[in-house]
Amino acid sequence: MLAADFARLGEELRAIEAGGADMVHLDVMDAHFVPNLTIGPALIASLRKHTALPFDVHLMISAPLRYVPAFAEAGADHITFHIESDGDPAATAAAIHDAGLSAGITLKPGTPVETLFPYLSCVEMVLVMTVEPGFGGQKFMPDQLEKVRALRTELRRIGHVCHIEVDGGLDARTVTAAAEAGANVIVAGTSVFRSPDGIPAAVRTLHAAERHLPDC
Repeated sequence: MLAADFARLGEELRAIEAGGADMVHLDVMDAHFVPNLTIGPALIASLRKHTALPFDVHLMISAPLRYVPAFAEAGADHITFHIESDGDPAATAAAIHDAGLSAGITLKPGTPVETLFPYLSCVEMVLVMTVEPGFGGQKFMPDQLEKVRALRTELRRIGHVCHIEVDGGLDARTVTAAAEAGANVIVAGTSVFRSPDGIPAAVRTLHAAERHLPDC
């Protein structure tokens, strides 16, 4: 939703629903962990009234553990936090589960993927950022797909069922490469909300890549 028109959020939520979107990805930034300031629990609570789609909340904030209860109360269904943020990742994942939500973990492009390996069994989804977190509309970084491949291999090795999500610069051209690398959850912002073909058509175009998606 970062690329949506914030004056028309309810309408744009209904448009992605019309296109067949599976969930709503909400980017939360604190102007400290990343150089941008976006939304908080109050706005998410307002959006919750406009759709029944699951809310996938990506916390790009320094202290995710502190804010888990607030985002859970606001209507989040899933919370992803950064390995680089403050606190114990296992404790943060446990707090998310205690709140009744599924948990995810992610990393910045410059962080080695192996830093996530000790925590894979604690989460239901891993997010690979294919841009630097903070701003939408950035260029896709194809080298980050090596992390997707490494994660898929490690998940198979440890026998843990876990989604792999990719976010950043995803469009009709790059979505297939991400899916073929092993991602089975795709986040798209600019290519959907600013598509000349309209929001529902843009969502359907991305869904056309589903034939490439691996089993999770």
